[in-house]
Amino acid sequence: MQHAKNRRQRATARAIPFPAREVVILTFLMALAALLTGCNTVEGAGQDVRAGGRAIERTVD
Repeated sequence: MQHAKNRRQRATARAIPFPAREVVILTFLMALAALLTGCNTVEGAGQDVRAGGRAIERTVD
């Protein structure tokens, strides 16, 4: 029973070649970093728009 389980685990481990797994992991980490950076950028842009709106309000008053 244990022998069959080990054979399945080894077959699963070989399903994706080692370099391909590295590429998938690296791509995922790069996408995650881009998303986290994008969130910060959008927040900064929102603050800039808010500051612009305040300046316009002050000019109107």
